Amino acid sequence: LLRRFWYRPTGQMNLHLKGRDLLTLQNYTANELKYLLWMASDLKERIKNKGEYLPLMHGKSLAMIFEKRSTRTRLSAETGFALLGGHPSFLTTQDIHLGTNESLTDTARVLSSMANAILARVYKHNDLDLMTKEATIPIINGLSDLYHPLQILADYLTLQEHYGGLNGLTLTWIGDGNNVLHSIMTSAAKLGMHLRIATPKGFEPDLRITKISEQYSEEYGTKLLLTTDPLEAAEDANVLVTDTWISMGQEEEKKERLKAFQGYQITMQTAQSAASNWTFLHCLPRKPEEVDDEVFYSPRSLVFQEAENRKWTIMAVMVSLLTDYLPQLQKPTF
Repeated sequence: LLRRFWYRPTGQMNLHLKGRDLLTLQNYTANELKYLLWMASDLKERIKNKGEYLPLMHGKSLAMIFEKRSTRTRLSAETGFALLGGHPSFLTTQDIHLGTNESLTDTARVLSSMANAILARVYKHNDLDLMTKEATIPIINGLSDLYHPLQILADYLTLQEHYGGLNGLTLTWIGDGNNVLHSIMTSAAKLGMHLRIATPKGFEPDLRITKISEQYSEEYGTKLLLTTDPLEAAEDANVLVTDTWISMGQEEEKKERLKAFQGYQITMQTAQSAASNWTFLHCLPRKPEEVDDEVFYSPRSLVFQEAENRKWTIMAVMVSLLTDYLPQLQKPTF
């Protein structure tokens, strides 16, 4: 169906995704990541381009716990799950007793009896780990302080659509060593992508995740660079990526952070060091100090396609974790 992409299931291999959790891309193999991207492409082609109706979530419910506000994660999950015929329930800490009159353990057990999956956007990643131990249904990380896997799947789908494939691309991250970067570091090498990272001193990625990324780079034969120089990191990059310098919960650090990140704004001058086919990604919302308007609104910027693809990749995750659906296939094959 998707001949323009480099990946298509061909030969046999079981993928056992149904019933799994998705807390971090570290727990997914290269073939499983490729399959999720292929599934997202298939759903987008069938539903958006061909107008097919696929009620694959009919009769299913999604509990959505949001400790942090959101635009893209909330809307992509709600509209995507509803488009597949399911019922999403949006729950903030003001809507349920979580953290006040009811423990996380009790909440996970109750929701397991009423919903088919839980998507949680939380402050502490440890809360997701606890939830997976207590819940009997799949737990999906909608964002935590450590990882943002749904965002990175959308980024990869966007790059796959633009470049026709991922293998051999060089991704350059210029900014904070945060949860979005961590998800890239635990997955890019598996898909054959090189990674160049520039962060200010004191804002490096988590050392544990850096070690994992180094192991993956060696295992999959990719290149990994960590530096404090944005221009060095941007050299020969196919993709320039950044994110907010001040995440929710870090507002008191704003003055210190803005000072530390001086010189890290992505501009056309930054792009002069990049490859001739460079593009730009940002998970949004964006602030001008992170990337200037000339880059952000340029034809090289894929940010709005990237935002839309949050919907198709989250739909792929839901379908893969909750059903045995295999379009035009009896078994997943490679």
